[in-house]
Amino acid sequence: MQKEIIVNSTPYEVRIAILEDKELVELLIERAENRRMVGDIYKGVVTAVLPGIQAAFVDIGAEKAAFLHVSDLIDPNEDDDEPGERRRGGNGRQLPAIQDVLKKGMEILVQVTKEPIATKGPRITTQISLPGRYAVIMPNADHVGVSRKIEDRTERLRLKALVEEYKPQGCGLIVRTVGEGVERRALEVDVENLVSQWKRIQVKATAAVAPSLVHEDVGLVSGLVRDILNENVNLLVLDDRKAHEQLVAYLRDIAPDMLRQVKLYEEPMPIFDRYGVESEIDKTM
Repeated sequence: MQKEIIVNSTPYEVRIAILEDKELVELLIERAENRRMVGDIYKGVVTAVLPGIQAAFVDIGAEKAAFLHVSDLIDPNEDDDEPGERRRGGNGRQLPAIQDVLKKGMEILVQVTKEPIATKGPRITTQISLPGRYAVIMPNADHVGVSRKIEDRTERLRLKALVEEYKPQGCGLIVRTVGEGVERRALEVDVENLVSQWKRIQVKATAAVAPSLVHEDVGLVSGLVRDILNENVNLLVLDDRKAHEQLVAYLRDIAPDMLRQVKLYEEPMPIFDRYGVESEIDKTM
């Protein structure tokens, strides 16, 4: 199967088409006025604590206060999941009373897990996680593991051994699904980069005045590359030179072996017409 990722950028939006054997299987759109918040880290201020629903509202500088449930205050202690895979509730955890943990006016470091919707503000957690190419580190957690989606027992044992070896002090560590088959040195470099990133966030957070943004997650294109670009993707082509340069710089750090699959599109014909995406969208509509 031939898999291609086509990226069309304008000042107003970024469109990403994922093609399999020339057929459109997924279309992602990010508009300039609707920047994603998920993954961003903020230094916030607790504005209200509500014992009745075991939750708090936190001012992170957004239009609406962010929602923090008590279950997002504690380490879930799951050892085999990526952050997005974690199960919530029903696992026998003893939750503390939220008023014993948070007080109005307290400053806390939080990460957005769900975008704001309609009248609701974003959902946040104090369980910070930083995803890299092959691994995720979780500062202030202690659990380690391998993504459940890696099913081969021999490979899981190999990765578990590497996790134990490279686990940073004071951080949890999980190997992501894309880490299946990863070489020892590549995982080590990925973890080192994530630890350095966390140290920079801590320095910025210490100096920041709440509420404020202290870490912005990568954009749609880089996030997609981080999560799905592998040897099964034959081509990733972009029509924006600046975005291409940023992506190349990003890949040099996390996956230099993937640079050969990334191309800059410079032909006069619009990129979505050139790769048949526009006609596929019309058929779908």
